Amino acid sequence: MGNKAEWWKGAVVYQIYPRSFLDTNGDGIGDLKGIEEKLDHVVGLGADAIWLSPFYPSPNKDFGYDVSDYCDVAPEMGTLADFDRLVAATHKRGMKLIVDQVLAHTSEQHSWFQESQLSANNAKSDWYVWADAKEDGTVPNNWLSAFGGPAWSWNPVRRQYYHHKFLKSQPKVNFHNEEVVEACMNVLRFWLDRGVDGFRLDVANAYLHDAALTDNPPLPMEKRTFMDWAHAPRLQQHIHDANREENEWAMKRVRAVMEEYDERLAFGEFSERQEMLGLYAGGLERLHTGYTFHFLEDWSFEPPVFREYYEELLAPLADLFPCVTFSNHDIVRPVTRWGGGQGDDRLAKLALTILVALKGTVLMYQGEELGLPETDLDRKDIKDPVGDLYFPWVKGRDGCRTPMPWESGAAGAGFTSGTPWLPIPDYHKVRAADVQAGDRNSVLAHARQVVALRKAHPALKLGDIRFVDTEGKVLAFTREVEGERLLCIFNLGTEAASFGLPEGAGEAVFEVGEVMRESGALSLGARSGAIFKL
Repeated sequence: MGNKAEWWKGAVVYQIYPRSFLDTNGDGIGDLKGIEEKLDHVVGLGADAIWLSPFYPSPNKDFGYDVSDYCDVAPEMGTLADFDRLVAATHKRGMKLIVDQVLAHTSEQHSWFQESQLSANNAKSDWYVWADAKEDGTVPNNWLSAFGGPAWSWNPVRRQYYHHKFLKSQPKVNFHNEEVVEACMNVLRFWLDRGVDGFRLDVANAYLHDAALTDNPPLPMEKRTFMDWAHAPRLQQHIHDANREENEWAMKRVRAVMEEYDERLAFGEFSERQEMLGLYAGGLERLHTGYTFHFLEDWSFEPPVFREYYEELLAPLADLFPCVTFSNHDIVRPVTRWGGGQGDDRLAKLALTILVALKGTVLMYQGEELGLPETDLDRKDIKDPVGDLYFPWVKGRDGCRTPMPWESGAAGAGFTSGTPWLPIPDYHKVRAADVQAGDRNSVLAHARQVVALRKAHPALKLGDIRFVDTEGKVLAFTREVEGERLLCIFNLGTEAASFGLPEGAGEAVFEVGEVMRESGALSLGARSGAIFKL
């Protein structure tokens, strides 16, 4: 059994989208050598680990989340030798390396599917989810793809439909087949043997489907939000194509593989039905942890959003140490969601402070430390299939995936000597890393300070969280661990606010924005906050 050292609890994990981090060969696409070259930037932040989005061979219909070979590196990103060198360079700097695994589906170009589609009786015929058409030729059931339309596509050779939760080029792997499960577990072992420290599991809620292919029920009218009405697949409850209770055993199989190695981590993405989190993660047998989209899909930046997550979802899950994240490669950047416009450094600093003050393993996305806003792209620049479907009403995910701006004055913003695969706007270039590195008041300097703050205070890293009743836009909570108790107070609003400090509040250990203390009252400017000893 593996060593149980829990290095990941309260750690800061920095997510890298390899395609957009640094391009070293001028083709406009980031590569593994580029990540290695910029590791010291991540070290400078104080991050404990990096998480790499997919870098595997892929036809890039969904930019790496359609894997055509689980055990190699995409040629445009490098070689296995480059990967091995990156592992060594990361470990040499005292950081862990986590990689994405996309086990719920493959690319249609994966050799498994290429064989499976040929007949209903070959060695891999049952490695994917196949079903007969209804008598009139229509799809087997009402399941909808997350990217729009039926979650089924016709194959003229097998004369059957295959299931895909996402693009038709991403056929769903059949986890009801033990050979498939073991093949996927061997993919994990392949990378663990190369020295990776863990995995982020893409759509970890969707490994298992209902073998009877039961229709999904509708989402009740009273539960539908503007997010649901914007996208038809969200108008049904995904309880048969994903989010199954039996999905728990798939998570246990992953955890069992992790236990064959020392000090490894597996955390899952749970993008639907977050109430299933406790069944899939936590304890000694399931995934170590996981994250939901509670904060990621929030556009309000209201105090109750933060309180609800901990008091309603997480409070009953005593054996789960959570993740906390505001940003990733699928989501409109938080500065834009919560503030709008082409950037708001005051908001960026406040959000980073709240991120490290909340309980959980922090997942920080590249560019968050620079305060980058969402990029507003023209139709001609859209690459993401979601944007391709719904432009201009929904522009897809490209706006958070544009390349990192390293040098403000360089044509490719220091990302590439060629033409970047997505454009880099001027309002990113003015926030380039080289500009911020020399500015003590920059978002980057602030990011380094708040990560150091978390490391300096055990209560922020590992302590319990309890929320304090407040009014208006003020968010307040305590973090407590044996020997240390802190009070965190933040004004999320754009108007000044006040908060009555309790007796016994000591000195402020950290402030962001305009904060003034007068006897028992705390005056908070817009987008400001402070952390006090209790």
